[in-house]
Amino acid sequence: MFDYETLKIVWWLLVGVLLVGFAIMDGHDMGVGTLLPFVARSDIERRVVINTVGPHWDGNQVWFITGGGAIFAAWPLVYATAFSGFYWAMLAVLWALFFRPVGFDYRSKIDNPTWRNTWDWGLFIGGFVPPVIFGVAFGNLLQGVPFHFDDNLVSYYTGSFWALLNPFGLLAGVVSSAMITLQGGTYLAHRTEGTIQARTVRATVGAAVVMVAGFVAAGLWLKWGGMEGFQITSVVNPAALPDPLTKIVVRSADAWWLNYQRAPALWLLPLLGVAGALAAAALVVARRTLCAFVASSLAVVGVIGTAGAAMFPFVMPSSSMPNASLTVWDSVSSHITLGLMLGATVIFMPLIIFYTSWAYRVMRGKVTEAYIRENDHAAY
Repeated sequence: MFDYETLKIVWWLLVGVLLVGFAIMDGHDMGVGTLLPFVARSDIERRVVINTVGPHWDGNQVWFITGGGAIFAAWPLVYATAFSGFYWAMLAVLWALFFRPVGFDYRSKIDNPTWRNTWDWGLFIGGFVPPVIFGVAFGNLLQGVPFHFDDNLVSYYTGSFWALLNPFGLLAGVVSSAMITLQGGTYLAHRTEGTIQARTVRATVGAAVVMVAGFVAAGLWLKWGGMEGFQITSVVNPAALPDPLTKIVVRSADAWWLNYQRAPALWLLPLLGVAGALAAAALVVARRTLCAFVASSLAVVGVIGTAGAAMFPFVMPSSSMPNASLTVWDSVSSHITLGLMLGATVIFMPLIIFYTSWAYRVMRGKVTEAYIRENDHAAY
């Protein structure tokens, strides 16, 4: 259906769509978990908060699973290198995520304050830790990851878990956490009322301010902080068979800005990230919560799109062996694999979107304390 070069671009876009979908859909679940201990004080208030996402959180995990599967199938070298290099970071994400299914299902089974409070903090960990780690990972991608290949294309990671926790990586983690908290806050404000909603609005505005400040600070750091990006200086054949060792890559201070210089329209992406977050804060204060959720979602598109547009065609640059950096052109699967996967995506992604939309429509409306009391044994 498509030539090899086109399929490489299509799958770069599709992986971006899956990352954005994960940040928007599973992101608002995690954001609600992050806010849980702070916007709800009593047990029944916390049950209200939990039940805003309880019916949907496991369905939203589809975006996370599909994203990981897509990277595995479309970018096998990226998958292998990332999961070996970020091994302990990925394990930390999984350990944090373990709290979510158990917390949702068992938290209200026993009417004991200590039991329930413990699981509330477990749900907080499951919502707070993954976005921070994902943000730290993206921050390290922009700096380059210390890995190299041998002649058999076996990757070797020479860094450590603690090296990932560098200042810029941690700043990216703050931006990611604030972005997800903003997403969760706008959703929670839409599904609640009264005191819980008022506390959520204040927390959401704070998250928007932190996100915008961190996002702008990260951009300034990349521009004037002495951080070098990556640039391909050799001729690349986008339709060639994948081989990451056949190109020449150099580091330069302006490398991450070259795409913005070539296509000034890309500046709309960081503008969308900032404007979307500020609009979400203003709208949630005005109690136009659904519009605030849309604005927050657009901010997610802007932030992730900004990083993707800056790095293109790089997917995972190497700081220790720049020529081994993985790009859209040389880290992908075969032509037939990408084509078959695209066919499956065209069939199943609309089904996922349709089912998710239907589920949210059926279970729309406010979650109140009266509802929890009336459904004490059925609600989370």
